[in-house]
Amino acid sequence: MLSREEFVFTIGYDGPVAVVDKQAKKKYKNLSTRELAEKGLFRAAYSSAAFSKDPEELRFVAEVYNRLGAHSPVDLPVLDRLFGVFPVDVKRSVTL
Repeated sequence: MLSREEFVFTIGYDGPVAVVDKQAKKKYKNLSTRELAEKGLFRAAYSSAAFSKDPEELRFVAEVYNRLGAHSPVDLPVLDRLFGVFPVDVKRSVTL
């Protein structure tokens, strides 16, 4: 199972292996979901909220995204597709 940091900074998959952004992980791994969202790192913030399975965190990310975006408000299912964040069963990761 992936750690929170690996899941948050996963940029794709190579079969059963998660590909993790090494630089982003190193720089932002200690930030909370809220801090990631406030910095505008919405994909990472949404991934963090999804990993925690906390509905409040998911709503917070959506609220910040909608407040700062120059677009029509979006809801959680749209953010799933927009950021491509879905639970995936992988056993290991590789950092690049």
